[in-house]
Amino acid sequence: MGAFSAESDLVTGWCLFGVALLVILAFCWVYVRKYQSRRESEVISTITSIFALAIALITSALLPVDIFLVSYVKNQNGTFKDWADPNVTRQIEDTVLYAYYTLYSIILFCVFLWIPFVYFYYEEKDEDDGDTCAQIKTACKYTLGFLLVCAILLIIGAFVPLDIPHKKNSTEWEKVKFLFEELGSNHGLAALSFSISSLTLIGMVAAVTYTAYGMSALPLNLIKGTRNASYERLENTEDIEEVEQNIQRIKSKCKDGRPLPTRDRRALQQLEGRLRGLRRRGRRLEYVEKSCWTKFCGALRPLKIVWGVFFILVALLFTISLLLSNLDKALHSAGVDSGFLILGTNLTNPLNMLLPVLQTVFPLDYILITTIIMYFIFTSMAGIRNMGIWFFWIRLYKIRRGRTRPQALLFLCMILLLIVLHTSYMIYSLAPQYVMYGSQKYLIPNNVTTDGHSANGTAFGPKDCDANAPEGQCTITRTYLFLHKFWFFSAAYYFGNWAFIAVFLIGLVVSCCKGKKSVIEGDADEEDSDMSDDEPALYYG
Repeated sequence: MGAFSAESDLVTGWCLFGVALLVILAFCWVYVRKYQSRRESEVISTITSIFALAIALITSALLPVDIFLVSYVKNQNGTFKDWADPNVTRQIEDTVLYAYYTLYSIILFCVFLWIPFVYFYYEEKDEDDGDTCAQIKTACKYTLGFLLVCAILLIIGAFVPLDIPHKKNSTEWEKVKFLFEELGSNHGLAALSFSISSLTLIGMVAAVTYTAYGMSALPLNLIKGTRNASYERLENTEDIEEVEQNIQRIKSKCKDGRPLPTRDRRALQQLEGRLRGLRRRGRRLEYVEKSCWTKFCGALRPLKIVWGVFFILVALLFTISLLLSNLDKALHSAGVDSGFLILGTNLTNPLNMLLPVLQTVFPLDYILITTIIMYFIFTSMAGIRNMGIWFFWIRLYKIRRGRTRPQALLFLCMILLLIVLHTSYMIYSLAPQYVMYGSQKYLIPNNVTTDGHSANGTAFGPKDCDANAPEGQCTITRTYLFLHKFWFFSAAYYFGNWAFIAVFLIGLVVSCCKGKKSVIEGDADEEDSDMSDDEPALYYG
């Protein structure tokens, strides 16, 4: 009967994961369709973007399932459940491990083959509208470079030594050594883990660049709101009149038939281009001013302020939790040459205390983890929307509702995929105890006292799992093993967390100093063609 109940509960856990999968697919479809260009939408790029983003989110959704399964084999008093023999426990662990194998392999396929091929295919299509075979051939040629990088990462991961640099013999070192022996010697797992960790490292850079800034920009934009459309339209009309006067002044120089000097011709071209942009902006401002949606958003202004205050409090909570976690690692970890591996929680933070409590009532922790991931997605999107997609100092693409080109959409989903990969380590940084052991406990002996005197008997009491637990008493999550397969990646993530905190604080100051955004922010640009002058995508800030 107990075994049947266990199987039923485990099936329930996986069914909830299936429901989350369907919700993720629906969210990705709506999200991508919201930003793709109405004039340049392509079926293949749309499907690729939806699939890539969905796979990343599904992988993150596996994290609470992994933690639930390792926690479920033990009772709250620290004893194993009747049905939880070593074979059953190993079978449960292997199920999660195979799920990670499959999802991470699909991610490698997307990052190194599918997305590059589709991207270069459309790049070639923009340059040459002729031979489709030539476009496919060129796309395959560039994609081979990505496949070569993937092969190199897999080979390095398979043969790179996992041993941590030797330290002094100590009890502390023995605990670290035991944890790394848990990682196993499977070269296939090492190769896959190295490749995913390399992508996660890139995701860390993207998170520091976009997510950290978006965590400050999104709430403050909601609080400050946008400028008044009528006032903006009046300013735009004045700018049009000023430019028209300058154009007339330059044209008056050639009324007698004399040609304009080169400098004046160049200035005239610039002014005429600016005039076209201002007139296009005026038409869009007029549309926004008369739009019912603008009036509806105005009525929701108090609600936006409430959401903005809530989001800034959540951002501060995350930052404080991350700061305390990093300070804990700096003060109590096994050192940089172990990837700042921490053997217990000495400085508690709010999330590290909350998640293990919620984990005991499935799926409350699942809901919170999903909320955290979606929060990172929205703040990342806010950062990308404000900054655009850059390659060092070169701006590649702008992301705008209903106006994002297929190539930019692929870039966007690639960046979000990498950020979501890094989210698993961010959650570990915020709640290391939860990600490593869940709510598992083990038994420790306590002296029995009677009337203030010690008795000969010994009682056992439960204690949260940590590195001091006897072998076989606590099961480490498969997620943790993937995250800490290579100590040097963990060390890089640790320093990346400090950079994340610094960029968030800088972004907070910058966002506070910036004024209100335009009601058509990012929608009307001078370099846009007149062909794009359709209904504007409003900025809902």
